[in-house]
Amino acid sequence: MRRSSARLLLLAGSLTATTFTPVRAQDAVAAAAGGSPIDQATLPTAIERNGSRPKADPSVLPAAATTLPETLQPLTAPPALALPEKPSQVKVRELRPLTLEEAEQLTEVNNPSLKAAVSQVEQAKSRLLAAIAAWYPTVNLTANGLPQYLSADQYRNPDFLKVTNKDLPTFGQTRTDPNTGKELSPYTTSSQWTANFAAQVQWNLIDPKRVPEIAAARDSYERARDSYLIALREVRLNTATAYFNLQRQDEQVRIGQQSVRVSIVSLRDARARFEAGVSTKLEVLEAETQLARDQQLLSKALGSQDKARRALARQLDLPQDITPTAATPARVIGIWQPSLQESIVAAYAFREELDQYILDISINNSNANAALAAVQPILSLVNTFSTFRTQGQTTVQSPVDMADYSWSASNTVAVNASWNIFDGGRARALYRLNKQKAQESEYNFASERDKIRQEVEDSFYDLRTANQDIYTTSREVLSSRESLRLARLRFQAGVTNQREVVDTQRDLTKAEVSYAEAVVTYNTSLAQLRRRTGLDQVVLCPPVNLSGTKPADDENYKVPIEPTTNRPACQASVVTPEG
Repeated sequence: MRRSSARLLLLAGSLTATTFTPVRAQDAVAAAAGGSPIDQATLPTAIERNGSRPKADPSVLPAAATTLPETLQPLTAPPALALPEKPSQVKVRELRPLTLEEAEQLTEVNNPSLKAAVSQVEQAKSRLLAAIAAWYPTVNLTANGLPQYLSADQYRNPDFLKVTNKDLPTFGQTRTDPNTGKELSPYTTSSQWTANFAAQVQWNLIDPKRVPEIAAARDSYERARDSYLIALREVRLNTATAYFNLQRQDEQVRIGQQSVRVSIVSLRDARARFEAGVSTKLEVLEAETQLARDQQLLSKALGSQDKARRALARQLDLPQDITPTAATPARVIGIWQPSLQESIVAAYAFREELDQYILDISINNSNANAALAAVQPILSLVNTFSTFRTQGQTTVQSPVDMADYSWSASNTVAVNASWNIFDGGRARALYRLNKQKAQESEYNFASERDKIRQEVEDSFYDLRTANQDIYTTSREVLSSRESLRLARLRFQAGVTNQREVVDTQRDLTKAEVSYAEAVVTYNTSLAQLRRRTGLDQVVLCPPVNLSGTKPADDENYKVPIEPTTNRPACQASVVTPEG
């Protein structure tokens, strides 16, 4: 519950929207607000605050979806071992538009790495149950022949059958059976059924390694639960990042298409003016060069868009014949409210990565105690019950009487003790090894703590920079659009050349690309802060008031973009000047 409490304290605080001031101004404010350095030795330790064996708290993170709504049922992941073998089975037959919320639902249900994390939790639970079984007695059943049949024939030297009788010590006297008076034959036979059954119950009254092994298994189970929560956060973040990247590539395609249309119009005007004799061949070549450059931009954008779509499909583990598309364009999501310091403290309280290292310390300490148990006494209570039955006779004169039988039963109760007094120092060495591993985990904790702070700070600074970039690049886009319009009017009036149109068009393309990059970087940084701090204090942007009247299109830019023939690269020819 410590995570929930920390989160509620931050949510309950009176927080205002962060003001994005210039960097130097913020540095000056921080320097003015700072006092004497804090004595780091007075800071509370993670073990004092969270305990030596912290438990995972899934309540601090929204639970993962387990089922898909009816509209997304056709996008259920294929079987884990499915492997297409025909080209028709991997051919894309549907482009499915998805929103960010739908993409997150799909990845929570379909993503194989998240399913693997769930399986690891179950494996750790099974290992814990196996360790707890050491508290219970064991029962072993053995049966040597259940039943077992013996059949044998035996022959003995007749000279040794004619031995001295105990009453008549005369050598060579024939030996007879005292019961029947018949002479003994050198041939004997055996025919017998036997059954042997034993049951042993053993209970270790004293077992020094039992408690530390159970403690280590329990901590490993909690660590696996933490790993699942970490995997869930990472899957959600990776899905959001892949979706935003797809929006970025969609914007690149739109910008590339618009640039190609503008270049086609510019080339058309340049050729018309050249044919009218009011411009030079150089202006036509400049327009052709710009068109080729914009076509290259569009070609790269289309390729990146295809890769971004398939990257999102891999993240969502969609069916082999479906490719996702972004249903919404790139727009600013909202404003991050908590300050940098509040974000860092929230991340420390929220991140299970730190708890994992605390659990590693506990696991290694338990393993150290288990290593010492190898040279400590073990006391066991053992009860053994056995029974034996025979039916038939062995080594008798034929025929065998199967009515002859015997049986026996016994029960033994004992207290057994074992103590490996000396093992050459192996147990003590393993004890030191695990204690050293525990110390290593402490150092890893410090490294992870610094890493978490750096991640939060990087995302916060990226968010602040992108916020400024959105504002500046939006003005740049508006200015470049107006500059391009004026340059085209000047070119059509004959007061400027094609170079000015090409330059302003290039500025507009660059400005639009920068604006799209700033929006995507802003949204990605916002998603990173939400995932890395556990906070969800984002003020959504107000909806844009759009006019109900469709704006009039510029007829000059209604130019279809003809598909480019995919010719082999070896057919491209560039004349290289000699010398």
